[in-house]
Formats: sequence, structure tokens, C-alpha cells
Amino acid sequence: MTKCHVLYLACTAAIVGTGLGAAPAAVGHPYHAIHVVKQGQSIQKAVDAADPGDTVYVSAGTYRESVTVTTDGVTLRGAGSRTVLRPAPVKKKAAAGTCAADGNGICLIGTKDRKVKGVTVADLTVTGFTKNGVYATGTDKLTVRQVTARKNGVWGIATEASERTVLRGNTARDNGDAGLFLANTVKEERGATETRGTLVQGNRLEGNRIGVTVRRLRDLTVAGNLMTGNCAAVFVVGDENKPKAGRVTVRDNRIVGNNKSCPKTARLDALQGSGIVLTGAEDSVVTGNEIRDNAGTSPLSGGIVLFKSFVGTTSERNRISDNRLSGNSPADLVVTDTAGKGNTFERNTCKASKPAGLC
Repeated sequence: MTKCHVLYLACTAAIVGTGLGAAPAAVGHPYHAIHVVKQGQSIQKAVDAADPGDTVYVSAGTYRESVTVTTDGVTLRGAGSRTVLRPAPVKKKAAAGTCAADGNGICLIGTKDRKVKGVTVADLTVTGFTKNGVYATGTDKLTVRQVTARKNGVWGIATEASERTVLRGNTARDNGDAGLFLANTVKEERGATETRGTLVQGNRLEGNRIGVTVRRLRDLTVAGNLMTGNCAAVFVVGDENKPKAGRVTVRDNRIVGNNKSCPKTARLDALQGSGIVLTGAEDSVVTGNEIRDNAGTSPLSGGIVLFKSFVGTTSERNRISDNRLSGNSPADLVVTDTAGKGNTFERNTCKASKPAGLC
């Protein structure tokens, strides 16, 4: 990265005029910088040179690398679908423990004691990584928007141990597991953690094993997403740990024809035809969703399903209301978690339920 590839803009008006949406400059740092990366140059070098509030703009082209961001307030932005990140060539062996070695495309890495704050990733495609397209851990106020994550081996876009995340307007397609995956931790058993208002909104999720997985989290909203062609659309997952997963709102989503067939795993039955599944969750709200034509023969098949968790934990005090359901099989509303207490079904438009009487 030479000086000719860094444009220093001395005022907020100039930043807005570029349309790049850089974050505000850090206190004591008088300039926003836009680091322009062209095809053949290193995105990582530009990210390493960025200060809080800077933007790294990745021009159209294909970039064969993984990128790690650890600086607060950095915006990593591409030229939309014309900016594509793919894995580095095999001959370039990555150092152990790095984003590339772990099989990820873009990594946002903080720690329990020092979260990475205010990072934005936008307007680019990550594809073909053996693990995850975008992976974030230990972040606060992370925004991922207008990112396409497709054909990655595990998750399209994934967060763990993160707070106040916004995932908006992304497309996650044909990923090995969840298109969007949000969890407290993936390395150990631990009670659910507070996200402090994480929002998953306006995303398109198709052809994945699961559209959105929310695992052992609380205080989170999944709203206004389109989910189709997955094996299952939404999973809210808890287990025996305390506190339980819960206080998740799933509202105003369009969930249609999630009938892809996925085989059984060590922790989960085979999946097909699942709309919204609550398993081991409490105090959650499922409302205003359109859920139709999700059909399968899995124990988890159906429009909205309350299912006892893998370790036998019940779902309790969840409110299922004002949803529009049709053409789901074996039924629009399915409760196999018969020991769960305080779950309510109100004003849903549907034809069939198991057990009968829930519509």
C-alpha cells in the first residue's frame, strides 16, 4: 500500500460525498482515511494500516486471501457483487491459528476482555471457504450488510460472544450449515448470554442446511427475512445450561418451501420441511410471520414446531401469535414438547395442528 492509494479527507462533508460511509473519526484523530485496494493488492495490508474510523474500500475484482480485522471502527467495503473474496491458492500455506488456516474468509477478532467495536463489513461476496464466509468473535456493534456469503463449508456469516450485532440485507446461499449463525460460544457448554439487542433483518437465506440458527442467546430479533429452499428456516436452540436461551423475537419473516433434505447429525435428527423451530427456549415471541409449504417427515417438520431439546430441555412461556400458516406438513403448528409449560397460541391463521386444537 503506497501513499497514492490512501486518500486523506479532512472533513465529514468530504466523507459523505464519497458515498463510502466511513465511521466517525476517533477522538484525537483529525482525519478519516480511505484506503483504496485494487485487484492484485493486499486487502490485509490496507486493513493493518487503517486507524479507527477509516474505510478500506476494495475495488471490483477477485481477491484470493483471508482478512482479519482487530481495529475498532474500521469499515471494510467492496464494490458490491463485483468484489469477491475466495480462498488463497493451496500453495500459499497459511500460518496456524490464522483466519486463512481456520478456513474463514473475513474474521473480526476480539476477546472477552477487549471486544472489537464498531466494525462494518459491507458490499462484497465471500465464497468457497472451507469453514465460514464471515466469522466474528468478541465484537460489539458489528454491522454486516449487503454481503453475499455462498458455498462456504459451514456457516455463511457467524458470530459468537458478540453484542449489539446488526446483520442486515445480506444473502447467504448454499452454505454447509447455517446461512446465519449466532451463538454464545461454540467451544464449550455455557449458559445463554445477552446480546443487548442484536438484530437480524432483511436477509435472504436459501439453500442452506438452516437459514438462521440462534444458539444459547437472549435478547435478539429476527425480523423481515426471506427464507426459502433450506432444510429448515429458523432454529432457536437452548439446552440444560442456565440461563436458558430465550427472549428471542421472530417476526414478520417470509418462510416458504424449506424442503431441502439434510441428513441426521450427531446432535440433530434429519431435517426437511421445518419453518420455525423452538427447542429448549423460553419467553420468546413468534409473530406476524408468513409460513407456508414447508413439508417433510422429520420429527422437526412443520410450520412452527416446539420440540424438546437434544438433551431433553423443555420450551416454556413462548408466545406464538398472529402468524399466517398454510400447506405445512405434517401440520402448521406442531408441539412434540408436551412437557413444556406456559406456551400460548393465539390468533394464528392455520388449518391443522398436532395436537389438534391449536389453530
